[in-house]
Amino acid sequence: MDIFEYMRKERSKKESPLAVRMRPRTLDEMVGQTHIIGKDRLLYRAIKADKLSSLIFYGPPGTGKTTLAKVIANTTSAQFVQMNATTSGKKDMERAVDQAKDALGMYGSRTILFIDEIHRFNKAQQDYLLPYVEDGTVILIGATTENPYFEVNSALISRSKIFRLEPLSREDIVSLIKTAVYDEERGMGVYGASITDEAADFIADMAAGDARAALNAVELGVMTTEPGEDGKILIDLETAGECIQRKVLGYDKNGDNHYDVISAFIKSMRGSDPDAAAYYLARMLDAGEDPRFIARRIMICASEDVGNADPKALPLAVAASLATERIGLPEARIILAQAAIYVAGAPKSNASYLAIDKAMETVRHGKTAAVPPHLRDGHYSGAAEFGHGIGYKYAHDYPEHYVRQQYLPDAITGDRFYEPTENGYEKNIKDRLTRLRSREDDE
Repeated sequence: MDIFEYMRKERSKKESPLAVRMRPRTLDEMVGQTHIIGKDRLLYRAIKADKLSSLIFYGPPGTGKTTLAKVIANTTSAQFVQMNATTSGKKDMERAVDQAKDALGMYGSRTILFIDEIHRFNKAQQDYLLPYVEDGTVILIGATTENPYFEVNSALISRSKIFRLEPLSREDIVSLIKTAVYDEERGMGVYGASITDEAADFIADMAAGDARAALNAVELGVMTTEPGEDGKILIDLETAGECIQRKVLGYDKNGDNHYDVISAFIKSMRGSDPDAAAYYLARMLDAGEDPRFIARRIMICASEDVGNADPKALPLAVAASLATERIGLPEARIILAQAAIYVAGAPKSNASYLAIDKAMETVRHGKTAAVPPHLRDGHYSGAAEFGHGIGYKYAHDYPEHYVRQQYLPDAITGDRFYEPTENGYEKNIKDRLTRLRSREDDE
């Protein structure tokens, strides 16, 4: 390295974005991802022992994929070569492989080849790496935001260990924010800034597990906020909202307004107002509400308030919930909107909800009389001696697969729990039950 290169790197350290300066240098400085780099975990032990095999890190932006690769670079005795698939090509890979061969042949030194955005390499480019990963010329570490099982060559997948990095928790992000504000060596501490707990919580919520987004907001806040009368910079809630480009809405995920908005969302779907449902859904998403929580409320509404008036509502809501978990935001907003709008527009019936509550109330008040003998299990030896199963009529042997017989216990025979409405498909259920119950040809 010449003097100019040295000066460039030293200047870069001081002028780099906060998110770069705050990047952990060791495993002990890493925040989150304890499921893969906790002290009792395989990856932690492999890094510490310098016994790595090829790896692929998979997860959303800002979760530490590149950071973890750089930590490995700082920890291992192997040569470390980094490239980005968006700007590198086959010639760059050939150069890296040649250097790895020289290092291995001349010094017995292994080479770690870190490829960021590896999913952007085409199949031919990925295929080029296969023999060198196979024979140990390079230890491949790939990082991708896409599911590697779909975007990375299956041969590379079979030769690598896959580790999924999860979005950082709210608590982890808050910890990073406060360290960044007050750290004088690598953070913004030299500016004498401070941040309120409310502002840190808000930025953490809006960052949605993305450490880079949170640190960028902190840096913008400190660098653009004028000092107060005391000469100090204060990042408050209003400033935080400006820095992360989100309006500070009247919505606290842990406060009363949280329950007000979700209540309005549910009542809008129940009241068949898709416009209001979409509005409150947007309120919750923009405020950082967990999309899985929203999906659960839609599923409940699909059963409680739509029920058998439209039996397709619940399967659609369940499918939306699964898709939300697999896809995540921001695309999951579309899935949630489709489900909420469908439930809002569907015919409504709470008959099933009322039926189970009425039945449970009956059970709680002690009306749990004996099961009629003909309905009891008659398959075991000696059951007939007790009269169990005798006289039972098999419904499929009768017209329309229905036969009139006693199902409820004697004490509550005649009680009616389910009262189907005239709405949607439930009218069909009501008409069928009414017709079957009035038949006189079963005896």
